[in-house]
Amino acid sequence: MMMNSNEETVNKLTKKDLRQISLRYMFGGQLGWNYERMMNVAYTHAIYPAIKKLYSNDDEKVKGMLKTEMQFFNTSPFMNALIMGMDLALQEKNGYESKEAVAAVKTSLMGPFAAIGDSLFGAVIPAIFGALAAYMGQEGNPTGVIIWLIAAVAILIMRYFQLPFAYKQGEKLVSNMTGLLQDLTESATLLGVFVVGGLVPSVVNVQVPFQLTIGEKVIAIQADMLDQILPAMVPIVLVGLAYWLLGRKSLNSTRVIWIFLFLSIILYATGLLDVAG
Repeated sequence: MMMNSNEETVNKLTKKDLRQISLRYMFGGQLGWNYERMMNVAYTHAIYPAIKKLYSNDDEKVKGMLKTEMQFFNTSPFMNALIMGMDLALQEKNGYESKEAVAAVKTSLMGPFAAIGDSLFGAVIPAIFGALAAYMGQEGNPTGVIIWLIAAVAILIMRYFQLPFAYKQGEKLVSNMTGLLQDLTESATLLGVFVVGGLVPSVVNVQVPFQLTIGEKVIAIQADMLDQILPAMVPIVLVGLAYWLLGRKSLNSTRVIWIFLFLSIILYATGLLDVAG
């Protein structure tokens, strides 16, 4: 039992309660997703047992907090539990009077956390480990798949412990995590650029097959000219073209894949490009 200064909540959340909420969110984070309020249903579904316990002596307060939690909410699924942990810490500390503070925390953090979570866990990490796994798979090495699975399990474990960590840190987390997450994102992005850039000449095996014959001298366009200017120039140009196309508003990743599929067939059939030996 815990009595705070406002004497609003009468029960303290246990580790078992936090584990239950973490699992409810991890396996139901996209339940009830809708275009009006997006992740509000899943968020409220996950946090409901805690609210029921914290305000078990007053059904009206339970209803009031549920209405607050059902407001618009959308952020990265990989960072949501941090906001949920701070939400619970505020409610346990200040009870029903934390209603407006909870809404403010959710509103102010869901945007920054969405940007950090989506870029780090939705782009950078998959690019790094996906590229490594794909390259090793092409070489017949199963280690790439194992690395990818280890990364996926590590992310799940991290998500599981996010909520207890945020709950314990409470309001301090807002100021403490901002700089750390930004540094982590920038470091991972830089690492991703190096890894993907290093894999380009190894994975994209394309070359220009033309040869120039001048008298008795035979000049290979690829080996004697292009490689002397910049090794792996053709793969770099193709990857740059892909990134440029992805930046067009009318295109997405699926359309770019189809463009490159047809383009590769045409260029190979006409003899303009060939697979590097």
